[in-house]
Amino acid sequence: MILVTGGAGYIGAVTVQELLNRGFAVRVFDKFLYGDYPLESFRNQVEVVEGDICAFDDNVLEDVRGVLHLAALSNDPTAEFNPEASRKINTEATRTVAEACKGKGVSRFVFASSCSVYDRGLMAEDVLQDEDSLLEPRAAYATSKFEAERILLDMCDDRFHPVSLRQGTVYGWSPRMRYDLVVNTFIKSAFQTGELTVHCGGEMWRPMVDVTDAAKCYLACLEAEPAAVAGKIYNVAYRNYRVLELAHRFRKALEGIMSVDIQAEYGSQTGRSYRVSSRNLETGIGFKCSMSVEESALNMARQVMDGHCADFENPKYYNIRWLETLIEMDAHLKRIGSIF
Repeated sequence: MILVTGGAGYIGAVTVQELLNRGFAVRVFDKFLYGDYPLESFRNQVEVVEGDICAFDDNVLEDVRGVLHLAALSNDPTAEFNPEASRKINTEATRTVAEACKGKGVSRFVFASSCSVYDRGLMAEDVLQDEDSLLEPRAAYATSKFEAERILLDMCDDRFHPVSLRQGTVYGWSPRMRYDLVVNTFIKSAFQTGELTVHCGGEMWRPMVDVTDAAKCYLACLEAEPAAVAGKIYNVAYRNYRVLELAHRFRKALEGIMSVDIQAEYGSQTGRSYRVSSRNLETGIGFKCSMSVEESALNMARQVMDGHCADFENPKYYNIRWLETLIEMDAHLKRIGSIF
């Protein structure tokens, strides 16, 4: 049995499907902040436990032999919206779940971290960074992930084998679709306006990874030899791209479907920018990401053309907008009391 925390999330839903495809028994643990609809296609194939990782009950680990810890308050805008909650969920709750695993003898623990820990800003020196680079994360999201990595490294021993995967910016289709990620935002903009706007002239570097490649990497870590993962940190990316190059590759991929214009905005001088090496992932566990931006963009476009997640303004496709909507409704319901 494999436990997936955040199994109804953008990456989690794809990961659960990959586990099922490989014949794993799966238990999903999720608060369902964004709803449980991403589980619709396989709900009868998995065990589902609704709960909060901040109040994690170790009984959820019964018969579990590995944990993929994906539950988090994801992305920079969401973390900056409530830095205290970001630390509580992304850092302290990771400690809670990891301690429960260690106490229950669950040795395999895969943690979804982020390459945003490498960000030094658009004006910083452009260098290719790896897992040994000196880090000084500043943003709330990156800091919360970095601190969780430190906790897991300290907990590693011959009985507990945590591995942290620093994912690049994720793109691609998921049952819990998001349009607040750079390539996915291009899909929305292409269909809505036929125009892509890249800020800062598109000069920012980003390591990129398709959501299915990310899911497959988790499985590779579960199946790797303990020495290859215990106390390790790996970068996970297909390639590094400047955002302007991403826009041009995206436009080329969709040539047979629609015409897309690109507009470069040069007013802003701030933005995340970093490049990373994923060589250690290839040599350490023999895994290499394979899904290109072009292939993934074409798949997303076809999904939208088939009518899937085409209501682009629905707040559930944007992490921060959905949280703001829930908070507004919570305050409204507290004011008016029961609806009926």
